Amino acid sequence: MKRKLIAAAIATALAGAAPFAMAQQGKLSGDAVKIGVLTDMSGLYADYGGPGAVAAARLAVQDFGGKMFGKDIVVVNADHQNKPDVAKNVAQQWFDRDGVDISVENLNSAVALTVQALAKEKNKITITTGAATARLTNEDCAPANGIHYLMDTIALSNVVGKAIVKDGGDSWYFLTADYAFGHSLEKDTSEVVRSSGGKVNGAVRHPLGTSDFSSFLLQAQTSGAKVVGLANAGGDTVNSIKAAAEFGITRKQNLAALLMLLTDVHAIGLNTAQGLYLTEGWYWDLNAETRAWSDKFSKVMNGRKPNSNHASVYSATMHYLKAVQAAGTDDTAAVMAKMKEMPINDMFAKGGKIREDGRMVHDMYLFQVKKPSESKGAWDYYNLKGTIKGDDAFQPLAQTRCAAIKK
Repeated sequence: MKRKLIAAAIATALAGAAPFAMAQQGKLSGDAVKIGVLTDMSGLYADYGGPGAVAAARLAVQDFGGKMFGKDIVVVNADHQNKPDVAKNVAQQWFDRDGVDISVENLNSAVALTVQALAKEKNKITITTGAATARLTNEDCAPANGIHYLMDTIALSNVVGKAIVKDGGDSWYFLTADYAFGHSLEKDTSEVVRSSGGKVNGAVRHPLGTSDFSSFLLQAQTSGAKVVGLANAGGDTVNSIKAAAEFGITRKQNLAALLMLLTDVHAIGLNTAQGLYLTEGWYWDLNAETRAWSDKFSKVMNGRKPNSNHASVYSATMHYLKAVQAAGTDDTAAVMAKMKEMPINDMFAKGGKIREDGRMVHDMYLFQVKKPSESKGAWDYYNLKGTIKGDDAFQPLAQTRCAAIKK
């Protein structure tokens, strides 16, 4: 009887070890899994992504265990300086020479479009978080190689645009960053405003990273629109809101921050940002799970809280690593199939799913920035006004303009 019990125990132990043994026998194309975080480390989007995005990817690797099939998981990063040609050169070196398997974040939209096209050519994977143009899963889609993870201009406009028109803001004028992201956000929000019964009085476009918004705001002021829609992001959003307050525009017109993250509110301050409606894909203070992860992030980021982009970089990196493990290989096709097959249930999203066009569908949130008197301290900035289910926030797959998807 004793021998039988020992034999049964050994059999049970071996059975339990089988999945681990199989994982250890997986095949990698190189001596390590290499993850590249391509971001803005020093420019107007550095708070939006930058060091925080790199830290988030490294936290994911650490939480995963640091190894894949017994080999190291390495995170490298580069500053693309918000220049698509610089981004392309970096990514090409990563893919061709350095053995990088995936490029994550790819902040901003011009960079993301360029790098996703390159990944398609090189049969590598990109997961875009920081960029928002909906072209990534529409006209410029690459569903065999590219995933768009955090948000896009359609979801941003669907959430905040509808809410503001419903609240009486039925005439709009746009202050638009003059590149792919700004153009997409202006176009998509204009369509939402008109379909909701509002009108668009016009738009003015400003250079990326402009330092003087006075002439652009003057045109917005004379438009007669009730709402000035800010189709920009990062430092441009921060500077345009500060300038609008100095011009006194906010006393006569409402500002709509179409893409604004927690770090932008922190830079502006509650006195200036209070009352703004904004769309986010995540907030650090949503629940116990988001708060626990944010505490870990804060410890490596000198007390700063993560924004939704930082959280999505962590989630995307972890999802990729789990897919490689499940596939038993880092082969692009096999890993992409696993990422689309596996649901995403973590501190960033519950029931998240990656569609065949590469769009990651998850809940979005409508927030209003708190008054200073409502805030309990640093980084306590949002009141939750509504939760929008992913299928309602993002463009339906039936409406895709991705030529690779059969309708």
